[in-house]
Amino acid sequence: MTENTAVQSRYAEAAIEADDRVPMIRITRDFDATPAQLLRAHTDPELYVRWVGPNDIATEIDQWDARSGGSWRFRNVRGEEEYAFRGCFHEVGPERIVQTFTWEGMPESVSLETLRFEDLGDGRTRLHAQSLVDSFEGRDAWLRSGMEVGVNDGYAKLDRLLADGAV
Repeated sequence: MTENTAVQSRYAEAAIEADDRVPMIRITRDFDATPAQLLRAHTDPELYVRWVGPNDIATEIDQWDARSGGSWRFRNVRGEEEYAFRGCFHEVGPERIVQTFTWEGMPESVSLETLRFEDLGDGRTRLHAQSLVDSFEGRDAWLRSGMEVGVNDGYAKLDRLLADGAV
């Protein structure tokens, strides 16, 4: 087993949970990284495109201003298919990111996302992500969409970037 394979399999799955009280999805995942490394991976557009999303999709950044008050837009491309997403960074800080997220295919549906970086010590960090969507139906559609593939593929790619020293 190569070192990259060992890193990839160490945290193979993110915990993805639906909240019963509010239309929210929570994702938790541990990384062999510092909070600063995870913040950089989520805010540096050159790094972000290298790890986000499913293995069979390429990400192209159209706009990226990762600061409090900034905005972003990217496209996922698979062959002839293209899906665009956009949002605003409400807060970008060393311990958390708060942003909106909209799939342009459903522009009326905006989610509020919070990423929190919990320092576990010894160069390890637990990422807590939550997405508050507009309805329980919308939340359940996200869960049925196969989002876990994109989440887990993306985090496995991030593990490899971290292990290779790219972040």
